[in-house]
Amino acid sequence: MTKPNPQDVLDRLIRAAKTAGADAADGLLVESVSANVSYRLGKLEDVQRAESSDLGLRVFVGQRVAFISSTDFSREAIDALPVRAVAMAKLAPEDKFAGLAPRELLAKNIPELDLEDTAEPSAETLIERARLVEAAALAVAGVTNSEGGGASFSRSAVSLATSDGFFGRYAGTNHSIGVAVLAGEGTNMQMDYDSASARHGGDLDGADVVGKRAGERAVSKLNPRKMQSQAVPIVYDQRVSSGLVGHFVGAISGASIARGVSFLKDRMGQKIFAAGINIVDDPHRPRGLRSKPFDGEGVANKRRALIENGVLTTWLLDCASARQLGLQTTGHAARGTGGPPSPAPTNLYMEAGSVTPDSLISDIKSGFYVTELMGMGVNGASGFWIENGKIAYPVAEVTIAGNLKDMFANLVPANDLEFRHATNAPTIRVEGMTVAGA
Repeated sequence: MTKPNPQDVLDRLIRAAKTAGADAADGLLVESVSANVSYRLGKLEDVQRAESSDLGLRVFVGQRVAFISSTDFSREAIDALPVRAVAMAKLAPEDKFAGLAPRELLAKNIPELDLEDTAEPSAETLIERARLVEAAALAVAGVTNSEGGGASFSRSAVSLATSDGFFGRYAGTNHSIGVAVLAGEGTNMQMDYDSASARHGGDLDGADVVGKRAGERAVSKLNPRKMQSQAVPIVYDQRVSSGLVGHFVGAISGASIARGVSFLKDRMGQKIFAAGINIVDDPHRPRGLRSKPFDGEGVANKRRALIENGVLTTWLLDCASARQLGLQTTGHAARGTGGPPSPAPTNLYMEAGSVTPDSLISDIKSGFYVTELMGMGVNGASGFWIENGKIAYPVAEVTIAGNLKDMFANLVPANDLEFRHATNAPTIRVEGMTVAGA
């Protein structure tokens, strides 16, 4: 059976909404395919494949808005959606900030970002990736058990249309592998993991590399010590440093600023980080894991420096939060089929510094190198103790206490930035934090 053309489906939906009494409307169609394989202790455990299509409609009646979604693509079901949505909108409370994106801000040119791998891996290929990544981890001396290896593939296509005449569509793929293993015996057991993701299969880290990293990480954590409470420099490994960037971007979300609940709400144009620190959001990064050629409201998006030379330059805004603040959207709207857009980053990263990770710790007499973290500010952590500028031994059950404002103002990035995730940061050093044994 031939699938209906996405633009035809959305155009028909929007025309029907206008006929039913909507003043404006937009429609979103998300088509996805995914396949997942799990492998444990040398045996195939599970193979799954799923296909889905989700349709969402947003309608405006004056300043009243309603959302409705469906996975039923029969003509009868699609024709019924606009009538129900308009009836819901007429009963909704007024929202003075609701509305489509201004026409002049809509994307007119859709950049090609090379997000889609045309070659879909077979089930046999995924099984082999999962087998190899676990085998490589189990081959590391000291690894004694496995939580399992896995491999997956997904393809999704997003189509957006508005009653102002905008239509845009883009598709992307994702290949991923990962494994978690245990080292040691009895009460002296430690678990760790590694994973990798890429838009194109040819960019994916080798299963042997990922598995070996996971195994070596687990073994390196054996026989951890506990530490005395003290104030020392903290060095955040790349695995956890991105959390600092994530907490920063959460604090500049337009929704938080509009509600007045962000600790950065009065800091626009001020120095938040040290001089030389730059934090960038780039939706047009080729093959980026969160790249997209336009935002969730059809607005043209672009690379932005959120922090430039330590100074906060912008909030992350969609149309609604921008209207609340009397500003213009920054093209950061993200959405699903069943609810309103909200501001969200795309490919977010802190630019690399000028010193190597080794140089970053070389003058630390006593300090904590963090590789695992739960939360931020006051949190549980594990990693390695630094003595006389070198990684000395593993530590666990450590609590870190710190104020995000102070952490932002006093951090120093290394030069080892890698683009492995949607949010990335180099190794980061922060001065004057307090660590305590749990």
